[in-house]
Amino acid sequence: MRAGGLGALGVLSGALLGESRVAFAEPLSGPVPVVDKVSIRVVTDSSYSALESSRRVGDVDVQRFGLLLAQDQSPRLAIENEWGHSLHVESSQGAQSRQILIDFGYTPETLNNNIGLLKIDPARLDALLLTHGHYDHFGGMVGFLQTNRDKLKARLPIYLGGEECFCTREIDVRQFGSLDRQAMRDANLNIVFAERPALVGDHAFTTGWIPQTTFEKPLNPSTTTVGVRNGMGCAADKLPTDKQSATSIPDDFQHEQGTVYLVKDRGLVVLTSCAHRGVLNTVKTAMKVSGVTRVHAIVGGFHLAPQPPEYQQATVNMLKEINPDYVIPMHCSGEAFYAMVTRAMLGKVLWSSTDTRFTFGA
Repeated sequence: MRAGGLGALGVLSGALLGESRVAFAEPLSGPVPVVDKVSIRVVTDSSYSALESSRRVGDVDVQRFGLLLAQDQSPRLAIENEWGHSLHVESSQGAQSRQILIDFGYTPETLNNNIGLLKIDPARLDALLLTHGHYDHFGGMVGFLQTNRDKLKARLPIYLGGEECFCTREIDVRQFGSLDRQAMRDANLNIVFAERPALVGDHAFTTGWIPQTTFEKPLNPSTTTVGVRNGMGCAADKLPTDKQSATSIPDDFQHEQGTVYLVKDRGLVVLTSCAHRGVLNTVKTAMKVSGVTRVHAIVGGFHLAPQPPEYQQATVNMLKEINPDYVIPMHCSGEAFYAMVTRAMLGKVLWSSTDTRFTFGA
């Protein structure tokens, strides 16, 4: 049995947990799937340019949405941006196609607006995935589910890195939200914990928890509060053993996961989302899990904006050693890093904005 996005996952575990309705993804075993093509659409990010044209860069198709104009009325609707991140991914394997939504941005207004304009059909989603429990990645989820719950497939799986995703978080004692478990139940989602590498929608696989194998170390911008209050928060007894007796701890993002595709004749396409655990650690975990050393593209937030220049330069140096065909920084990567990596890896760095669609493969 494979832990895919079509219901083939830990049914027994979910039944044993009763009302919690949590399944545990079957750990990845054997060769990872190979897809012919994967298209990554940036649904939400912090920048947008309506003037960029679509083009082919090397062997990557880069499609831009542009402006929504009509012959019979003045412009009214537009792509919206915010400090948050969401990606829509469509893959194909022969005649078979799969679609997943990774993260939900900061607000439902932006997410739902952009999904509508980009003509993403929630009814065709085969899985949802939340990379980690930060509000700028799940803030739009409840409104998305409320708007689209009648369109989504029954028992649609949502993949999380574990119970820690549900913990309440604070930044400098100010509330940074907590993930709404009840909203997932109300939308009839199948909550799936993927603490170890697992298949998603038959075409993608997660890294599972990302070990610290390079010089990279997570910053701790948020604090995690352990416990459930008024139905919100995380259950202490379902956390890793060393965290069960804590009440408030610096967030080490142990639960964060990356998403990966192996594209035929190209190599790995690694989606980092935010990379609190380190972009290099994420990529190296994807390589180890898959047994594939060739990296075609690294896509997503690299969380380097707050890091000092020497740390960013060390990251660039190791990226050059990995030698991906393309690097596409988004979200929390930072302008300084973008300029640095563009100079160091000429022709390999692609500019991204909200609405952009990158297609890798045939």
